[in-house]
Amino acid sequence: MLAADPGASIASIAAEAGVDRRTVYRRFASREDLLAAIYEARLTAIEHALEDARLREAPVAVALHRYVENIITVNRTWPVDLTRMLADDSVHARRDASVTEVEAFLRRATDEGLLRPGLPEGWASALLPQLMHLVSRQLPDLGPGRAADVVVDTLLNGLGAP
Repeated sequence: MLAADPGASIASIAAEAGVDRRTVYRRFASREDLLAAIYEARLTAIEHALEDARLREAPVAVALHRYVENIITVNRTWPVDLTRMLADDSVHARRDASVTEVEAFLRRATDEGLLRPGLPEGWASALLPQLMHLVSRQLPDLGPGRAADVVVDTLLNGLGAP
C-alpha cells in the first residue's frame, strides 16, 4: 500500500491490513515509527540477500544471479518509496554499506571478464538496481529466478565482455 501511496494514513494502512487503527498504534506510536520498522525490515532483507549471494567467494556468474534473484524478492516483498527511505541518515548509512559491497563485486566481475572493462565509473552499479526495479514492477508474473534470468541476460548482453 505504501508503495502505491507513500502518504497513506495509519487508518488506511490498518483498513488494508484488516485491523483497527488502534491495533497499529499499539505497535507503532506514530506513522514515522511504522515507516522506520518497514525500512528496517527492508534493509535487513537486503543485508541477508547480499550475505546469501556470497559476492566475495562464489563464482561471479553464480553470485550475480543469486544476488539479483534475492533483491527482486526483496523489492517485491518490501516495495517502499526509496526516496523517503533514504532520507533517514541511519538507513542511508546501512544502504551505503550494501552499495559498497555490490560495487566491489561488480569490480570483481569486470576483473574476471564477466563485465566489459572501460565502462564509465559506476555505470554497472547504477544500471543493475534499475534493471532489478523494472523487472520487479513490470514483470510481476515472472518468478524471482526467471526474473533474475531476464536482468542478468540484459546486463551481460548490454555490458558483457565481447
